[in-house]
Amino acid sequence: MKFMKLGSKPDAFQAEGNSIRYVSSELATDVIVTVGEIKFYLHKFPLLSKSNHLQKLVSRGNEENVDEIQLINFPGGPKAFEICAKFCYGMTVTLNPYNVVAARCAAEYLEMTEDVDRGNLIFKIEVFLNTSVFRGWKDSIIVLQTTKSLLPWSEDLKIVGRCIDSIASKTSVDPSNITWSYTYNRKLAATEKKFDDGLKIPGKLESVPKDWWIEDLCELEIDLYKRVMIAVKSKGRMQGKIIGEALKTYAVRWLPDSIDALVSEVHNRRNKSLVETIICLLPFDKSTGCSCSFLLKLLKVAILVGADDALREDLIESISLKLDEASSIDLLVPARSPQSTTYDIELVKRLVNLFVSHEMNNQDLNAIQKSEKGITGLVLARGTWLNVGRLVDSYLAEIACDPNLTLSSFTELSRLVPESARPIHDGLYKAIDIYLKEHPTLTKADRKNLCSLMDAKKLTTDASMHAAQNDRLPLRVVVQVLYFEQVRTTAGVQTMDNSTHDALASTRNADEEWQRMGSENGKSLARQLSQMKVKDEDLPKPGKLAKKGSKNRGSGAQLLPSRSRRIFDKLWVVGKGNGNAENRSSETSASSQSPRSIIQGEIKSSGSSSRQRRHSIS
Repeated sequence: MKFMKLGSKPDAFQAEGNSIRYVSSELATDVIVTVGEIKFYLHKFPLLSKSNHLQKLVSRGNEENVDEIQLINFPGGPKAFEICAKFCYGMTVTLNPYNVVAARCAAEYLEMTEDVDRGNLIFKIEVFLNTSVFRGWKDSIIVLQTTKSLLPWSEDLKIVGRCIDSIASKTSVDPSNITWSYTYNRKLAATEKKFDDGLKIPGKLESVPKDWWIEDLCELEIDLYKRVMIAVKSKGRMQGKIIGEALKTYAVRWLPDSIDALVSEVHNRRNKSLVETIICLLPFDKSTGCSCSFLLKLLKVAILVGADDALREDLIESISLKLDEASSIDLLVPARSPQSTTYDIELVKRLVNLFVSHEMNNQDLNAIQKSEKGITGLVLARGTWLNVGRLVDSYLAEIACDPNLTLSSFTELSRLVPESARPIHDGLYKAIDIYLKEHPTLTKADRKNLCSLMDAKKLTTDASMHAAQNDRLPLRVVVQVLYFEQVRTTAGVQTMDNSTHDALASTRNADEEWQRMGSENGKSLARQLSQMKVKDEDLPKPGKLAKKGSKNRGSGAQLLPSRSRRIFDKLWVVGKGNGNAENRSSETSASSQSPRSIIQGEIKSSGSSSRQRRHSIS
């Protein structure tokens, strides 16, 4: 910390009680100066030789035969006046970052200019500020903090502006030249390296990070902090990522942890101002700035403290730009009246809608209009889409247990994400299963509508095995799951037979084979399955079923419960016979026909007894 000594005479100021100051001298004092509640008994000559304002007041007092002078609204109070009085007497006085602003404002009040005396107090203080204080990082911050209590004097004298400019300029200095960050230097001073022989030498100093200044500025009050950050951004040399980290650090430093303290009447106004200021300072750029997790937390606080609606809209817009970085826990924003749900689902819908709009606008519209395949390629080529697809499914699973969540809200949110952003439907299946479990009163039509969100072809093997045993799913969905699991098993066998080929070519050939088999033989399987009656008395005996299944099935089907396994066996063995041409044709047809055409009629014949034998492992 820099300091400056003025004068050479010993300090002769003495106190008498708490309200009287006087100069110990052989000469009697001839003027009384009152500042606040303290009276100074002084001599006219040294005061008038430095202060033009005191000259005017004394002259007026002589005309009125008054020996006492009142200094009303004196900046800095009695302490600042004492510094000026000592300077007038030539006594030793020390200026430092803590008192220099008060002394400068007091000198301005007393008009201690060069016109009165050469080398007067204003001149000396300005030299100290420009050559020492504003060149130091720590001193500039201290001086800026002291200006708060000296407004409007410190503002009119441009001390605030000069401090802010000094601080903002130093934040963009090459970190290798940094030596003035006092929080960082304290850490380095404690770093020592011990050798085995007992010698102790300073350890190698680590390089200074680009955000070395962040914690130091957290000591500023919000209004000064805002002005400094605006100046830092206006320089155009600071990365948005660092600015975002600075704002996050400041918010963590000053916002209370508990909700009660956040919304309390005592601190609500301050917290609201703080949140609104941080939102104003945010760098609204997708590639830089704060993380989506922090922005969502800031949004929660903004809602609680009642921040300005326009600022909240700006924050929501910023969050939507990087929604792919969020987690489902971050999206759990408590709902406000009149919403009846636990969490604000309408807010999440808005975020997803905005994200989809932004991404669609950024894509080549001509490419999108070419074909559905083109859309799939564009979506899958971008991890952001896939991330948002997984995010929505995970969020649906989180809110599915809410008893007040309507089916329409669930389905609307699910359908906001393009189908091509969900190559796998395991997450969506999990959310649907939770919703069915927590809402057992759904009608058959509602359950059918809910399950229509899910594509059985896009379930993994593990999810398919779980779904096949899930008694909460409609029977139609179970048949679809079993059918496509059989198709997947057939594809696996074909892939092993053609293992000598390139993996990519083998996959393409399998896809073509499925399509060919479905187009040629699908009708045969549909005719045979339409005649099936899913009743206990019509099903094969368990012994025969096991015998047939052991020849043609993998071990996965053996794990299914009895009724689902029988349905699976029907699909597998239908068309398998003794080698005649008709059976050979039916054998290939069992692998590709769409389940929507297969199950037109046989589902209604399944009784309540068969449903009771279907079990759930969820």
